Amino acid sequence: MTALPLEGIDLFDPANLDDPNALYRALRENSPVHRVPGTDFYLVSTWDLVTEAAARVDDFSSNLTGVLVQQPDGPPVTFDMDGGGRAVHVLATADDPTHAHHRKLVLQTLGKRIRALGPTVDVLADRLWAEGVRDDRIDYATDMADKLPLALIAHLVGLPEGDVPQLLTWAYDSTELLGGVVTADRLGQLVTSSVELAGYLHTQFVRAKDDLKDDLMGVLARACATGDLTDDVAVLILVQLVGAGGESTAGLIASSARLLATHPDVQRALRDDPALIDPFLDEALRLESPFRAHHRHVVADTTLGGVALPAGSHALLLWGSANRDPARFERPDEVVLDRPGIRSHLAFGKGAHFCIGSALARMEALAAVTLLLERSTRISIADEASWVPSIFVRRHLRLPLRIS
Repeated sequence: MTALPLEGIDLFDPANLDDPNALYRALRENSPVHRVPGTDFYLVSTWDLVTEAAARVDDFSSNLTGVLVQQPDGPPVTFDMDGGGRAVHVLATADDPTHAHHRKLVLQTLGKRIRALGPTVDVLADRLWAEGVRDDRIDYATDMADKLPLALIAHLVGLPEGDVPQLLTWAYDSTELLGGVVTADRLGQLVTSSVELAGYLHTQFVRAKDDLKDDLMGVLARACATGDLTDDVAVLILVQLVGAGGESTAGLIASSARLLATHPDVQRALRDDPALIDPFLDEALRLESPFRAHHRHVVADTTLGGVALPAGSHALLLWGSANRDPARFERPDEVVLDRPGIRSHLAFGKGAHFCIGSALARMEALAAVTLLLERSTRISIADEASWVPSIFVRRHLRLPLRIS
């Protein structure tokens, strides 16, 4: 792969949004802590520096205080997410001890219920397959990858199954702003969706407080009753889980299917030995990290990789770039099923903020990929596939597959 020239590099160039790997290589080789011109955002791209920043929690806060947004003309701008310090940060965007407290409450439910979800995942995946396959074709993004994760999140949270299609629209709209590619005619709809999602979850939470069940809303309602949480914080936790909880799994499922369709040798290996599906999922996570990056807020003047970062600036930890760093992984652009330390990738984050739903994501992806292989003898791309234009997520808009 040829690296791009660093001068004039454009994070929002459609070619870089579609395939960011030449951009990532240019950053790793020439400017591993790179200031986006005209902004207070810094791109961190090498394995060593991404892991260092993730570990330096006193310098790099997880608070989501700004989003880098493309402008039609001129450099990107920072969209304020902090409200002048008034924003409430929960779970994934909170720092300890708040983060640890929220994480413990959520894991009380996820830890117990995920282990019992296996049959539910298989039944739902089978139903989505039956609904999606037509004339030996299925769009594995829209018919499987998008629908399966959010249906299971709704189940875990305690939301009606019939609301899942609307939840999916709200969830993807809510994370679209974080991706930075927002046209003027879309901004109003994205804000409206975020408000409607919060309002819906507030209504559902109030109802749950009157009828406590053994689901996540029940756990959060009990925490509010004992004074461990406020209602507002509980609803924000639900917004975060529903808004972003399905993104990583949707990205993993479709990217895994695309890798199979474009790598017949890997497809044959997994058919011959289904035990290889598990390490294959780790290679899919590494090669097409479902979250391209996560935000960090620079708490005080500091340095990273010899570059000065002022207080109040922002760092984007580029998981997708670090996961292809040749200094960490041999043959970084290849699927290597017997790779040493195959689970050492950063696709689920690093440290205290390691993805709270990683076990659920693996379970769902394993079911979806196993089903795809079992119901076919050959998988190929049926038509042009496309990615969501985003600097935040790596998820397919469409992935039409031909099944034979």
